[in-house]
Amino acid sequence: MKTNSIIACFLMPFFLLSSCQSSSQEIAEKLPSNTKEPTKEIEILQPNGESIQTRFSPPAGYQRVAHETANFASYLQQLPLKPHGSIVHYYDGGEKTQSGVYAAVVDMEIGKRDLQQCADAVMRLRGEFLFQQKRYDDIRFNFTNGFDMTFAKWRQGYRVKVAGSKVSWVKSKSPSNSYTNFRSYMNMVFAYAGTLSLAKELKSVAISEMQIGDVFIQGGSPGHAVIVVDMAINAAGEKRFMLAQSYMPAQDIQVLQNPDQAAISPWYEMPTGERVATPEWDFSVYDLKRF
Repeated sequence: MKTNSIIACFLMPFFLLSSCQSSSQEIAEKLPSNTKEPTKEIEILQPNGESIQTRFSPPAGYQRVAHETANFASYLQQLPLKPHGSIVHYYDGGEKTQSGVYAAVVDMEIGKRDLQQCADAVMRLRGEFLFQQKRYDDIRFNFTNGFDMTFAKWRQGYRVKVAGSKVSWVKSKSPSNSYTNFRSYMNMVFAYAGTLSLAKELKSVAISEMQIGDVFIQGGSPGHAVIVVDMAINAAGEKRFMLAQSYMPAQDIQVLQNPDQAAISPWYEMPTGERVATPEWDFSVYDLKRF
């Protein structure tokens, strides 16, 4: 399960025509000498945007898919981002500086332990949404051995006792619905769950039916998972989508670049074949699943 690059914005030279000297002078007074004409990437990227939906505009001709504010799709679209140009950090403070991997960094702490990797980040986002909605009884994930790890039990003060492959509940804490208690719960999930268990929990969905919140996942050791965090659609019904991931070792959740289509990155076109290529992992269209 646990395996282990900022948008390259290409700019075209801005030429001043000698036959329009007065206009050229006006432009020169307003723009720095190295100003260049923006391309589609610049139109997509809004550097001052503080969330996924304000940082990245849909490709030309597309409209962002709108959702109710209280659902998982809207939560993902509104994920807060660190300032444009931020570097992904590992759990130990190290920097992930590879080019061509990520377009933005989600502003969410990941702890100081090597726990929140790929499937863990997907579960973290789902858990965070449910916790915000106070849907405590809906927060549950399976350990790799199949144990039903419910937040409903955890918040009542029960903790898990692990003995080899056997897991049981033991009452040892006071009941609490605090966020600190929720984060402790998620860390335990990260320690004993992963792509193998999450892939079994999720339901397969046809690529043509993709929605925000769906997950491309391959269960295994290694395995990987990325989550659909935004979508846009045009008048013909054609979709574009955006992906986010964590990776190995544990690291900030990151919005992925499109390695095959820089002109629309970080948006992805719906695949025409079976392969879905991301910067650090290739998936199949048959790997798409849903909570």
